[in-house]
Amino acid sequence: MTLDEACKILNVKPPQKGAAAASDLEDVMTRFKRLFDANDPQKGGSFYLQSKILRARERLEAEITPHLEKAAEEAETKEGWNPKVYKDR
Repeated sequence: MTLDEACKILNVKPPQKGAAAASDLEDVMTRFKRLFDANDPQKGGSFYLQSKILRARERLEAEITPHLEKAAEEAETKEGWNPKVYKDR
């Protein structure tokens, strides 16, 4: 599935790079939950549409996750490594 198709299915903007990626992922998850529940086959929804919604979420997560990891890595580098040290009594 293309990124454009995934964005259209969940009705979200293409993900941004950097710090904005966290809000993008939150928006994707909010839309996913609403659409996935609305298309529950036991409530008269469509299994096909539910599958497309799931694949769209997975595609967008695959696009956003590396940006989140990179931002976390950069934040850790900026702050410096600060391990927790436990002292024996």
